Amino acid sequence: MASMKLGSKPDAFQRRGQAWFCTSGLPSDMVIEVGQMTFHLHKFPLVSRCGRLARQVEEMSEEDQEGCEIQLVDMPGGAEAFELAAKFCYRVKLALTSANVVTLRCAAEYLEMSEEFGEGNLIGKTEAFFQQVVLCSWRDSVFALKSCMSSLPQVEKLDLVEKLVHSICIKASMDPSLLAWSIPGAHDHSSLQSPGGSVLWNGISTGAHAAHATQTDWWYDDLSTLSLPLFERVITGLEARGIRPDSIAGALVHYSKKSLPGLHRRHVDQDAHITTRGVVVPVTVPPMEEDDQRIVLETIEAHLPLVKGVVSTWFLFGLLRTAMILNASPRCKSNLEKRIGMQLEQAMLDELLMPNYSYIEETLYDIDVVQRILDHFLLLDQNSPPGSDDEEEGLLLGSPSRSPIMMVAKLLDAYLAEVAPDVNLKPTKFQVLAEALPDYSRILDDGLYRAIDIFLKAHPWLSEAEREQICKIMDCQKLSLEACTHAAQNERLPLRVVVQVLLFEQLQLRTAIAGSFLVSDSLDLHSGCQVRSSMTLGEGRAPTQAGICGGADGWGNVAHENQVLKGNMDRMLSRVSQLEHECNTMRHEIEKLHRGKRRLNPLSKALGCNLRSSISPVTGGPFPANQNHNGGVGLTKVQLHQRHTSLHV
Repeated sequence: MASMKLGSKPDAFQRRGQAWFCTSGLPSDMVIEVGQMTFHLHKFPLVSRCGRLARQVEEMSEEDQEGCEIQLVDMPGGAEAFELAAKFCYRVKLALTSANVVTLRCAAEYLEMSEEFGEGNLIGKTEAFFQQVVLCSWRDSVFALKSCMSSLPQVEKLDLVEKLVHSICIKASMDPSLLAWSIPGAHDHSSLQSPGGSVLWNGISTGAHAAHATQTDWWYDDLSTLSLPLFERVITGLEARGIRPDSIAGALVHYSKKSLPGLHRRHVDQDAHITTRGVVVPVTVPPMEEDDQRIVLETIEAHLPLVKGVVSTWFLFGLLRTAMILNASPRCKSNLEKRIGMQLEQAMLDELLMPNYSYIEETLYDIDVVQRILDHFLLLDQNSPPGSDDEEEGLLLGSPSRSPIMMVAKLLDAYLAEVAPDVNLKPTKFQVLAEALPDYSRILDDGLYRAIDIFLKAHPWLSEAEREQICKIMDCQKLSLEACTHAAQNERLPLRVVVQVLLFEQLQLRTAIAGSFLVSDSLDLHSGCQVRSSMTLGEGRAPTQAGICGGADGWGNVAHENQVLKGNMDRMLSRVSQLEHECNTMRHEIEKLHRGKRRLNPLSKALGCNLRSSISPVTGGPFPANQNHNGGVGLTKVQLHQRHTSLHV
């Protein structure tokens, strides 16, 4: 911190309780009250330097001048500022620093200590130090700005805050290597590094940068020590200068980490320490009232750049969670939800699992806030024109599954599976949230089927109609083979859904077999063309025939492979016919049972369903096991599953 020495006499001031006395040997003839402090001083040193005190003494009568008591009610800086001004009038030694120059400048202006009342008066001294030293240094500008809160509103009249903010904004937007002599951390290597940031050898610049070059976020920690009004003034100035949005967002994030203890309740490992200029320091959260925290949160949200990706989703979710706890304004919470919806594809599952702080809803997690965030995401996705940055990014990645809406669909399916076990979750709310995304957002509905199965297991009291309504969310044609196998054995699913799954599975099987026949026909046609072409060539040139076909052994191998392929296809066709016959038999049995208005459990016993669950293609874990161990008549689903497996093989 820069400083300038004033005065030459030794300190002759002594404090006794709430009073200051000058021990110069002469009795005091002036008493000045500043707040709760009383100063017993002398007229001549003060009146000769302070125009305000001289005018008040002149306005007194002769009787009042003998006792001479003056009260300074609105003294900028209070008793501490007047003490320094009085020492200056007595020419006592004192240090003018960036921490007290603003206070002394305001006190000198209040006491009217101009050049008219003495050459080299306090106004001229403080103004010169402020302009030539403080405004030229980053560190001194920050220290001076921090001291402005004690002298409001006098500093506003003198335009000192605006000058300091302008100086700080200019330095924050400059190349940090140009400020190596004035920023924190640069003094450690000042003897080895020039102001331009290059290493010095024998007094000559080598042009090589120091290994510990200054980071671009070197000013975050210094600004986080400012009070909220001053910090907001600096951020507003940075925005006016057009500084990069990520730099402004970084400063806001750093400030909120030190001011809002609610952000540290989650992501402890990430927030336990803050890296400042390469040094890891523990987070110290100053004690703040809830009202002050609410004001800080709303101010930070108002200044966050409306640019996608400048802040992480976990930070936005942390702000939203803190806003709910502190009961922030509805506008603040709505804006945070919109910001999260703008980059929802970057979110993680544990971030969406926000506890429910409402006394009205009984669910464990806040489903409504996720619904609103999802609505904001869909609104932005619909308004985004074709060929936007998100689509171009997906094309560059080379995979359509990386598009934002497909990533959100995967995230939503995982979220539904997490909240499905909540018994207080209503079927209508579960269905509305699951149907929020369009059909093209999911290539497979395996994740959706898993969430539905968990929901049905946690809500066994649902009626058959409610179960069918829930199952309408998924598309049976978009289930994988493993999911279809599990669904065909699932007792929790309605009968109609099980039949649909079996029919679609059979349709997929027929389609696959038809494709195999087309491939076989094309191979036969290609082999026949090769035979005719080889016979034609063999009539004229025997060596060419051997070179193309590989001789008699080559033709024999081709004919043998063709016969083997035809034999395999014949056996497959026979097995498919048997399978169709058995499926028809099973369908007739189901129709008979259905006409008798029998439920799924008797039907499962008749079919002999005793399979256990398979492996989930979504999570890698097992699907919930089915609970049917009774035997029955007719074709069992075990046999059907074995025939399906052998057919695919």
